[in-house]
Amino acid sequence: MLAVVLAALVVLGAVVFRGGGLGPGRAVVVAALRAVVQLAAVSVVLTAVLRSGWWTGLFVLLMFVVAAVTSARRVGVPRRVAPIAAAIGGGAAPVLALVLGSGVLPPKPIAVVPVSGIVIGGAMTATSQAARRALDELKTRHGEYEAALALGFLPRAAALEICLPTAGQALIPALDQTRTVGLVTLPGAYVGVLLGGASPVQAGVTQILVLIALLAAEAIAVLLVVQFVAAGLVRRH
Repeated sequence: MLAVVLAALVVLGAVVFRGGGLGPGRAVVVAALRAVVQLAAVSVVLTAVLRSGWWTGLFVLLMFVVAAVTSARRVGVPRRVAPIAAAIGGGAAPVLALVLGSGVLPPKPIAVVPVSGIVIGGAMTATSQAARRALDELKTRHGEYEAALALGFLPRAAALEICLPTAGQALIPALDQTRTVGLVTLPGAYVGVLLGGASPVQAGVTQILVLIALLAAEAIAVLLVVQFVAAGLVRRH
C-alpha cells in the first residue's frame, strides 16, 4: 500500500507540474526516484557511519561538498563552487560549533549527523535563493548599477545597492516556519524526537534549538553570498 500511495503521489505531482506549465513532469519523477535510491543507500551507509566518530566526520564533510556543488549548479555558476561553499560553510560551521561544542546537544554521531544535515541543508537553500535573486537583480537593473557607478560608487558598493535590499527574501521560508511552528506545522525534528520516546517538552526544546540554529546559519550564509556576488566572485558568464 505504501508503494501504491507513493506512486500515486508522484503521478499527481508530475501531472500538475506539467499540466500547470511549471515544467516537465519528468522532473518530479526523477526527483522522486533519486530520493528513494539515495535514502535507501544512505540508510545502509549510516548503519556503519554512526558507529565511528571519524566516519561521522567524513560523512558530514560529504554532505557539505554535495551541498556546495548542488547550490552552485542551482545558481547557474557550476565553476564557482568555492565562494558558494564559503557562504554555506560560513553559515553552518559557527552554528554547529556552538550547538555541539557547548554540549547543548551531545557530540555523538546519532546527534551530529541529523543536526548537521539540517543546518547545512538550510544554509544551502538560502544561499541558492539569495545568489539567484542577487544575480537576477543585477541583470534586470543593470541600468541602475551603471547609474550608481556614474555617481561615483565603487563597483562592489554599487552592486550592493541593487541586490542587498532583496537578499532578506531568501530567509522568508525559515522565518515563516519559525513564526508558525506549533500553530501550523510540527517540523521533522519535533516529530522525530517525539517518536523516539521523548516527552513533548523535550521534543519542543529540540525543535526550537534547530529552528533558531537554522535562522542563524541561513542569515550568515545569505549575507556572505550577497557580498560575494557584489564583489564579482559569484557571477554568470
